[in-house]
Amino acid sequence: MDVTLHLAQDPAADALLGRSPLAALVGMLLDQQVPMEWAFKGPRTIAARLGADDLDAHEIAAQDPEAFAAVLSEKPAVHRYPGSMAKRIQQLCQYLVEHYDGNAELVWKGVADGRELLRRLEELPGFGRQKAQIFLALLGKQLGVTPEGWREAAGAYGEAESFRSVADITGPESLARVRAHKQEMKAAAKAAKSSKSAGR
Repeated sequence: MDVTLHLAQDPAADALLGRSPLAALVGMLLDQQVPMEWAFKGPRTIAARLGADDLDAHEIAAQDPEAFAAVLSEKPAVHRYPGSMAKRIQQLCQYLVEHYDGNAELVWKGVADGRELLRRLEELPGFGRQKAQIFLALLGKQLGVTPEGWREAAGAYGEAESFRSVADITGPESLARVRAHKQEMKAAAKAAKSSKSAGR
């Protein structure tokens, strides 16, 4: 894996995401309740604070939970909820050590079927169906991981030029389009909620 991603909009952070399967998974895990760029800068920040060039699942899994939470909480914090995210990252790394010998790439390497890959991603701690589908779409669209049926397994996120998620972000213009789509979705959900409560 050695591609150029543009998710953090920060060259060093994006370079790590493009070469490190674990960094990409951790960035995806962090991508909730904070701006996307903040989430995807997280892996690089964590690696730097651990004095490393990359994340190591074995090392993170073995960290003292309080010490690891402190790494994420240090200013500027890696996430709005650094304590709970530290716990989730450790759970993810412990799972990878237990099931994939600590090698995140083995989650998708050699998988021949999109549905099987989606199942594996959904089994990762912190990955629900939506997050798994978005990551599957990112693998297919930008990381060259295209098992048979991957677009179908990724659902709407797998559609070409859909601009629904991080899977479609390749630079500032596509970032703006994905942001606009997310705002439309939020507005639609809000409108549906208020019409529901008005109808009571």
